[in-house]
Amino acid sequence: MTNVTVTRKNNRVVKVVCDGHTNYGVSGEDIVCSALSSIVQTALLGLLTVSQVNVKFERDEERGFLSLELPKEMTEQEMHDASIILDTMLCGISDLREGFSDFIELEVK
Repeated sequence: MTNVTVTRKNNRVVKVVCDGHTNYGVSGEDIVCSALSSIVQTALLGLLTVSQVNVKFERDEERGFLSLELPKEMTEQEMHDASIILDTMLCGISDLREGFSDFIELEVK
């Protein structure tokens, strides 16, 4: 199971941690793990390249771990762009979890 923890501050997503493989299928063919990874990694790429936010992140593919955290100091434009990207990511994760709740745990705090 993949545990996804999304932390909000002032009603904005500021941190995301995904830990573990979903174990829906065999490694390399697990469509649920692949879908979840694509959603979160695309959000990370959007933050880094589109909105050019200096996101702190850590990845460990073998463990199935990805964390990202927004910097404490951001411009209004960066906060706006990051919110759109991360709220969209959360919609995607929530939708995927609805269909595969035995494989994805989602906590928003």
